[in-house]
Amino acid sequence: MLSDDLAELAAPVLRDVLDHPFWAGLRQGTLPGEALVRFVEQDTGHLLPCYGRAFARCAALTADDGDLVLLSRCAFETVASGPRLRAVLADLAPALGVRRPDPAAGAHHAARVQCATVTAAAATSWAAGLGALLPFMLFHLEVCQDLRARQRPDSRYVPWLAAYLPGDGARYAVRAVRELADRFGATATPAETAETADWFLRGARCELAFADAALDDGPAPAVPAPSPC
Repeated sequence: MLSDDLAELAAPVLRDVLDHPFWAGLRQGTLPGEALVRFVEQDTGHLLPCYGRAFARCAALTADDGDLVLLSRCAFETVASGPRLRAVLADLAPALGVRRPDPAAGAHHAARVQCATVTAAAATSWAAGLGALLPFMLFHLEVCQDLRARQRPDSRYVPWLAAYLPGDGARYAVRAVRELADRFGATATPAETAETADWFLRGARCELAFADAALDDGPAPAVPAPSPC
């Protein structure tokens, strides 16, 4: 199955993401508060709107009505989750001892590159768009399952994680998109499969770079072309 092949291809990157100091600090309660605020600003203000639009572009490319409905729902839920998560952290900020996230915060380097990557993929082809969107969904679910399994009950971030961790709907959506990818893979040409795998790896590496950026409080470097991801 294509989705299994892609997951195996990106397994080393996923391991690095799961063991990343950002997610480890969130699980243990040792993450600097500013890192969480920075993550939320970049995620809700830039990544989620961008991925929502990429889902919508891919929805417009499919000839299957069921896939159109699925991807349109993913687009809506992705965009709608941003303001909700930002509001949750704003409400929790005094108790957590952090500043409230700024809804107008500018995009940092990693967010700009990741947005450029997924936007380029969705504009390139169905195979490319699907490849770039899959790690966004797969990695998020894996990260959240790991957070739920390994979070310390005394972590200062337990209230935030209670709001951040998704319900069963996210698991069903990921399964549905994996099935969509497997249907595509069953009839795709070798060139199309290779294109999907290429963009999948770019998207996976962007997930790791985004976690790095949440811990980096230095100035953002110049923006390169999307290809490094």
